[in-house]
Amino acid sequence: MGNNNCVEISYLHGYFQVTMGLADRHYMRQPSMGWRWTATLALIVALVVGFFLQYGVLRPPFCNEYLALSLYGLKRGFVWQFLTFQFLHAGLLHLVLNGWTLYVFGREVEATLGKARFLILYFASGIIGGLFQILVGWLWPAVFGGGVVGASAGIFGVVAAFAMLAPDRMLTMLLFFFIPVNLRARTLLIFSVVVALAGLALAAKTGDNVAHAAHLGGILTGAILVRFSGRLPDFSNPFRARRKRELIRTTAIKIPKWSSRTESPEDLTEEEFISREVDPILDKISQHGIQSLTERERKILESARNKMAKR
Repeated sequence: MGNNNCVEISYLHGYFQVTMGLADRHYMRQPSMGWRWTATLALIVALVVGFFLQYGVLRPPFCNEYLALSLYGLKRGFVWQFLTFQFLHAGLLHLVLNGWTLYVFGREVEATLGKARFLILYFASGIIGGLFQILVGWLWPAVFGGGVVGASAGIFGVVAAFAMLAPDRMLTMLLFFFIPVNLRARTLLIFSVVVALAGLALAAKTGDNVAHAAHLGGILTGAILVRFSGRLPDFSNPFRARRKRELIRTTAIKIPKWSSRTESPEDLTEEEFISREVDPILDKISQHGIQSLTERERKILESARNKMAKR
């Protein structure tokens, strides 16, 4: 390789650490039914396993040449690098920051999109982010020509998806790891885009060894996929897969109260339960985001999840 130094993709340069707690939110609590294996947790475990393989078995020289993403490797036909680079990291801190960010944002995005869509969004963001980085490496090899490692392109896609789904959610970030800063999710998304663009513009002077183009590609992919998620195949959410859904142009969507007064959701057939209770809630999420749901609506979605788990 012309340059064996791998570019580290780290979340916001490590200057920000996410301290938002999602598990304490009532709609994220799961019934006590034993261990639950989520896609988010599986990805984090895969990142840890990849880290130990990278430094304990395969060793960096081999990983840098064959597994890290690079224009040099792609010219030799190593197309698997679009996937493998996402499981490599430039050090333990790099892994910890990426794993923590994925844990914080990934759980709620996965709960909203479903496991299959979440994985599609994550890996698509990583792959397209890698394509962005390869493109700038081809245009400007002296600055961006090195190998790329890190999961942050996919993680930036997840962060962008979170900001699209809950733009007004207040987050607490730690600036330089100890100064608390409160900001909305949409502000974090805008800031991430600005940092990526500024990093690209100043890369020749700063030499910060960060794959800003990969960050930007991940952000754009995550935002676009969430924006048009209704057009994507959904293999994990049977409610949306049953029929094409049309967005209802209205300022608010009210769920008929008479349905809950005349009979309990548990007494309805599956088709009645979907049409009376679930469909209006899904329409409301499409219009206003998951943060607009009331406690009753969240309980109905939880009941729907339980019904499908029993099938």
